[in-house]
Amino acid sequence: MLKLKLSNYIAAASLVLLAAACKVPAIVEHKPAEVLPDRYVDQSDSLAATSIPWRQLFTDPYLQTLIDTALTHNQELLITLQEIEIAKNEVRAKDGKILPTVGARVGADVEKVGRYTSQGAGDASTEIDNGQAMPDPLMNYGAQLYAHWEVDIWKKLHNAKSAAISRYLSTVEGKNFVLSNLIGEIANSYYELIALDSQLDVVRQSIQLQKNALAVVKMQKEASRVTELAVQKFQAEVLKSQSLEFDILQQIREAENKISFLIGGYPKQIARDPSNLLAIQTNVIHAGMPSALLANRPDIKQAELELAASKMDVKVARAEFYPSFDLSAAIGLEAFKPSYLLKLPESLLYSVAGDLAGPLINRKAIQAEFATADARQLQAMYNYERTILNAYLETSNHVSKINNLEKGFDLKNQEVDALSRSIAISNDLFKSARADYLEVLMTQRDVLEAKLELIETKKQQLMTVTNVYRDLGGGWK
Repeated sequence: MLKLKLSNYIAAASLVLLAAACKVPAIVEHKPAEVLPDRYVDQSDSLAATSIPWRQLFTDPYLQTLIDTALTHNQELLITLQEIEIAKNEVRAKDGKILPTVGARVGADVEKVGRYTSQGAGDASTEIDNGQAMPDPLMNYGAQLYAHWEVDIWKKLHNAKSAAISRYLSTVEGKNFVLSNLIGEIANSYYELIALDSQLDVVRQSIQLQKNALAVVKMQKEASRVTELAVQKFQAEVLKSQSLEFDILQQIREAENKISFLIGGYPKQIARDPSNLLAIQTNVIHAGMPSALLANRPDIKQAELELAASKMDVKVARAEFYPSFDLSAAIGLEAFKPSYLLKLPESLLYSVAGDLAGPLINRKAIQAEFATADARQLQAMYNYERTILNAYLETSNHVSKINNLEKGFDLKNQEVDALSRSIAISNDLFKSARADYLEVLMTQRDVLEAKLELIETKKQQLMTVTNVYRDLGGGWK
């Protein structure tokens, strides 16, 4: 009769819990918009982008050595690798919660109760052996195996594991994104360094030309053909160029320090190609179709996996509204005297229990957790859309920049050739008194600025090719 009543109580409680679980919010799945334009603005080709290894794009052996060093010693990359290990351990932890927990326990304790209590009076009157009463104080020795298992009837634990797996894969894509950016940043810093070397050579050549012109002006002054004003003007121009030389030397030092930081080392002189920057051939990279970004960009795939993980988190939060079902069991030996532990079946103990528990009243905390998970899903969706948009805009900007820089470089090269020829002409005219000294001064200044701008344009060309390669998801493979 007692068992029947107990069964009725359990059944009634289960019905109450299930009825309460029915009042749970529905999951709203937010789907991002993945519609990309068919092609990039100003794109002249529609060839598929070729995923070439970075060694084939960056053939400079000095640059290859720097990239190899960075892939081994760059601290940001090493930190990212540890994030992968953390995410991998999180997957193991979630997987462990799905399986039953089994453990062993061995222990001893002592208990002393008051004699004039119901328990003390009862213990004192109990005969154990040959008229001996219960020991006082009472020792207790035991050894047992125990197990606990939360039955995943609502897939809460499996969904949590799926979320952890998605985040693990997301960290892998994050590592790939760091790789791609690291290779691109080292290449751009290297091009900046050799561009500064080329600009330093140009400035030093210009200083020598200006000194020669200053010597001519001094001779002209002695011949009373020019005034002291002309001498001071040319002297000031030499000093200005010498000041620019030290500015470039400082920029070279900072560029070397930046590369040293990227390769994970302390500042040192960076070995580099001594040839002129203008002699480097610009590689050609086809941008391909914008839809290829979804498959090749690690940051897009990372955002996609984060979105998938957030969807699993919503399911986990929703499962908290439902009752949980736990099973526990234990078996072992227990006695107040060690020699009695082996007296079976008197010292044998075992237990089996099932527990069905769920929230009934005041579920605000669970509702808040569910709302938070849903809001994070929306955040992940917006971040995914933003990442795709940013990838497209980056690539579109750099594809357009490649075309414009190519045209600008040709024109700037023609400008430098024209101005270089004008130096000799202006000098000859000045010596024959058919040109003013200011014309010579301005011509030298224009040539220096044009040569520096030509080098800057070439550097931008090389860096833009690197940026397009990075934007298309190159380097990490």
